[in-house]
Amino acid sequence: MDVINKFYSSAVQTVSQLSGVLPGNNVTREYEVLDQICTAGVGLMWKVYSGHKKSTKQEVSVFVFEKKVLERWSKDDRETMLETLRRGVQQLTKIRHPHVLTVQHPLEESRDSLAFATEPVFASLANVVGDSVRSEKKLYDVEIRHGLLQLFDGLQFLHNDAKIVHRNISAETIVINKNRSWKLFGFDFCIANQPASNGTPHWPCKEYSTSLHVLAQPSLEYTAPELALNSVNTPDSDLFSLGVLIFTIHSGKPLKMFGSDYSSFRRYANELNQRKYPPMNTIPSELTESVKALLHPSANLRPKLHELKTITYFQDVGVKTLSYLDSLYQWDNLQKSKFYKGLPQIIPTLPHRVNLHSILPYLIKEFVNSPMIPFVLPNVLLIAEMSSQREYCEHILPHLKPIFKLTDPIQILLIFMQKMDLLLKLTPAEEVKQSVLPLLYRSLECDMPQIQELCLGVLPTFSTLIDYNAMKNSVIPRIKKLCLLSNNVSVKVNCLISIGKLLENLDKWLVLDEILPFLQQIQSREPAIIMAIIGIYKIAMTNTKLGITKDVMAHKCIPFLVPLSVENGLTIAQFNTIVALIKEMLGRVEQEQREKLQQLATIQRENKPKDAAEILANEMDNTTLSPAGSNGNKSDDDMFSGFSVGQPSRTATPKSAAPALAPVKTREQLKISHNTTSEVAPKTDMFSLMQSNISSLSTVQSPPAAAANPAQLTMPYSASGGNSNNWHSANPLVMNHQLASPQASSNNNFSSLDDLDPFGSGGGGSQIAKASTANSANMYTLQQPTVNYIYPTGYNSMNSMNSMNSMQPNLGLSKPMNLGTTGTTTSAPTLMPQMTQSADSKNLNTLSQQDILNFLN
Repeated sequence: MDVINKFYSSAVQTVSQLSGVLPGNNVTREYEVLDQICTAGVGLMWKVYSGHKKSTKQEVSVFVFEKKVLERWSKDDRETMLETLRRGVQQLTKIRHPHVLTVQHPLEESRDSLAFATEPVFASLANVVGDSVRSEKKLYDVEIRHGLLQLFDGLQFLHNDAKIVHRNISAETIVINKNRSWKLFGFDFCIANQPASNGTPHWPCKEYSTSLHVLAQPSLEYTAPELALNSVNTPDSDLFSLGVLIFTIHSGKPLKMFGSDYSSFRRYANELNQRKYPPMNTIPSELTESVKALLHPSANLRPKLHELKTITYFQDVGVKTLSYLDSLYQWDNLQKSKFYKGLPQIIPTLPHRVNLHSILPYLIKEFVNSPMIPFVLPNVLLIAEMSSQREYCEHILPHLKPIFKLTDPIQILLIFMQKMDLLLKLTPAEEVKQSVLPLLYRSLECDMPQIQELCLGVLPTFSTLIDYNAMKNSVIPRIKKLCLLSNNVSVKVNCLISIGKLLENLDKWLVLDEILPFLQQIQSREPAIIMAIIGIYKIAMTNTKLGITKDVMAHKCIPFLVPLSVENGLTIAQFNTIVALIKEMLGRVEQEQREKLQQLATIQRENKPKDAAEILANEMDNTTLSPAGSNGNKSDDDMFSGFSVGQPSRTATPKSAAPALAPVKTREQLKISHNTTSEVAPKTDMFSLMQSNISSLSTVQSPPAAAANPAQLTMPYSASGGNSNNWHSANPLVMNHQLASPQASSNNNFSSLDDLDPFGSGGGGSQIAKASTANSANMYTLQQPTVNYIYPTGYNSMNSMNSMNSMQPNLGLSKPMNLGTTGTTTSAPTLMPQMTQSADSKNLNTLSQQDILNFLN
């Protein structure tokens, strides 16, 4: 920002200065005048400014002469000088030659100044010659040699074609333009040919006047001696001035300084006539004799210009190259192509400034000739390789932008692809997006495999400069299309390699949605293509930013990769690589799935309520059940008074130590428990609940020889059709029922014995309850200490078990069964659990828990 501010302030200051210099001058109406760059002309009185045309932005240089410089002159000298300057610019405007300064806008005069516009100028020769010149402006030897040849050409044109004698060849009147070409300037004292009566050329001689100002006459330091000795003026007089100029270039100053002392000049002219030359140690040896010949006092003995061109000094390769470029417009395309092919071997031998300012401008001019671009472009990029980024952006990039858009000839794309690294290094990021990226898109769409492969190779190198939308919508689709449509295996492989290198600049979802499905669309199964696909999968798996999900690997990747492993043509190393990748995917799927299931199981255990066994255990701890008393007419309170809260026992105990029975749930409670368990843990079935209900049952004991008082051991039910709520029938049929508490058991109101069915058999319990028997004196008791199963008299326990087994398939007991008891016909086996206390358990037959489970099942 500071640099911009300084530049802005400097520009404002310059404009303010010029506004005072050029008030009302017509040049300022059409041209924008900027900084002063050099001085030129007689006495270096012309100030040269950089500028451009306002309408077209064409770069120019503006020459300005300020009249205030002549304020100290006499009026006659002032008028003479102004007239001389006007005539010199007018003469310059008329002459058109490559080595004569080109005027863009004619002379404009105002009250305070004279001004005109020319082609862009670098400096005058006087500004770059001498010991005080800055190193960046000092001339290279090849520049001097080439510049002298250009002056020879310019003077030849003046003498032979224009018939003009310059009369003022000096370091002040030689201008170097922007392309480092030397141009003739300062035609203030030139004399045109005035043929004599006999037709011979004649240039009148105007003698030097001591009364005029020194700047109003040609410089005596460069004036030929014949002017003072013989008053003769010929084109050879310019050759003497040329000799003095060559001496000045190498030594930094003329042979001798005279100023306005004309008498000293005449004496020196006589010394030269005697061949007394000053030391020439600074002049190259190849040029020394030619300089002495140019300084010969006799004009007709001086060498001609065409002779000077042939001396050894000008036979340098660099000089010839620059000279060829000067005459390049005269050659045809074949000659040009031959020259451009050999130019890359010469450019590295020349100074960079020469390449940048002397060779490059000629090459750029050839861009308008499309067939020559493939021959010119490599040389332009070679110079760009030697340039800094500032030089590249200023001198080369603006001319390359139109070339980026060309696709014909096709070699243009090929050259750009080969030099893409250089372009990316020097081109600013914004210009890469605007100019270079479209070039790459066109290269991907061309039909030349070599260009496509080069483009695919360089594309990942600047992927960071491509924004996400361009990558997703422009780059990736073009690469995919090229890979699917191309018949060239090498192009397909390079497409896959390019995608693999671009993965790290893509996001996970673009890879999963676009890249991995695209790989499965490739029909080719060449080993190189398969390995490129494997490489993409490995990058996608190992890259922490990307990663392939478990589901994608299981459903898409592994099923696609397994067939690839058995493709023909694979080497053992390639096969091992594919199998290793498949195993790695399988291992990752296994690990992630196992971790997932373990996490789910942990969450379920944390959120799952207590199971049925735990619930029953809690109920056993909190519920106290008491057996019925010996008197069936006792109250409920008396019936349960013989037991206290305690742990269940396997034998009957007295009231003082009555065991607590495991509660047996009713049908409704079991249904509720079943529904709740199903909601929380669906895998818990009814059998598990029932098994927990009978977990406390351990033994079945056989009955004694004769029951003491069956009436005290049973709770009768009336079979005569009486109220089902009255328990006082002589039929000994008892069904065990879980009593949650004494209060709940005190009200024995059941709508039917279905309510007492602990198995949810849907009617079987009711049929058993309705079966009557007359002889119920002898019964078997199923005891867990207070829960007994009662069998009819004469009912064998083994037969009972067989009957039980035969009943397993039909627990509903849809019809009565004749069990063959003595003297009594029963409709069903009288097998009911009853709460009782057994005084004698020695003769009881024991049933195993498995038998009970078989019955329940």
